[in-house]
Amino acid sequence: MAALGVKEMSSQGATLQNYNNELVKCLEDLRDKRETLNKEILKEEKKKQEIQKKLHKLTEELHRINERLAKKTSARNDFDTTIQETEGAYMKILESSQTLLHVLKRESVSLTKKKQTSHK
Repeated sequence: MAALGVKEMSSQGATLQNYNNELVKCLEDLRDKRETLNKEILKEEKKKQEIQKKLHKLTEELHRINERLAKKTSARNDFDTTIQETEGAYMKILESSQTLLHVLKRESVSLTKKKQTSHK
């Protein structure tokens, strides 16, 4: 009976050793998977930092462009105002010139008539 107990213990020891080997293998497999995942995480974090850096630069550039556009739009509006005011003043000058021309022609006709009547 004692021999059976040793045989049984030996069998249990072998089974325990198999479990231990499987456990070690599973742990190594989990560590490998973790390491692979960790490398992917590090790669993604690096990519994220690069994108954030680019985004920051692009945001600054967009801000500068918006400032330049605001200044240029304001200048263009000033040009539009000056052009409209100048065109308005020019139209008044044309109207005044036309009125002056009509007055001058009327006076010329009147003076010509006076000259003709005074010679008679």
